[in-house]
Amino acid sequence: MTDSSRMSKRKDRMKKNNKRKLASKILLVIAVLLAIYTGKNIYDIWSFSTVDQKCRADVAIVLGAAVCADEPSPVYRERINHGITLYEEGYVDRIIVTGGSPDGSEMSEASVAKKYLLEQGIPDEAVLTEDTSTITQENLENSKVIMDENDYETAIIVSDPLHMKRAMLLAEDAGITAYSSPTPTTRYVSLRTKIPFLLRETFYYIGYQWYRLVF
Repeated sequence: MTDSSRMSKRKDRMKKNNKRKLASKILLVIAVLLAIYTGKNIYDIWSFSTVDQKCRADVAIVLGAAVCADEPSPVYRERINHGITLYEEGYVDRIIVTGGSPDGSEMSEASVAKKYLLEQGIPDEAVLTEDTSTITQENLENSKVIMDENDYETAIIVSDPLHMKRAMLLAEDAGITAYSSPTPTTRYVSLRTKIPFLLRETFYYIGYQWYRLVF
């Protein structure tokens, strides 16, 4: 093998090594940027969870959650109770409870919530039901239809604290003039329950942000 051949091969190896190093640097930069982007969203969701914007509004929209037969789950009960507080303290005159029957149960989440509200002394005429939705986005889009039918313009959105950031973005896209009011108490109290909920919300929140860009 001639000296020129050896030099040529050496140069080829150096070029390949340089390309690999460049690719590694690019991947590292992308990984760092993704970590920063994800971290910022986690921080935004966490910090917004303590923001309570409650003020006088036409309705409170209580976002749906699971039910157990004809009783609201502990998570849903916390949300409904906060809706009751907003009503009793004069912030709203109407409560929209939301949620269909995603598991095929006889009673929808909204009908179970209404039953609970009536048992707590809330008058029937003060409760409106949105009982066809299966996800948060539908909760809010269908509630907007109810608001339009009744000439309601403003709403207080009620859900668990870590759910509020995404819920408010969805409310905005549904065309609702909305104010955030997270439940003051939540079933997600320990780190063991909060962290999975936070990570799930971060995943859905980031996913929806990218969905908005595409569609």
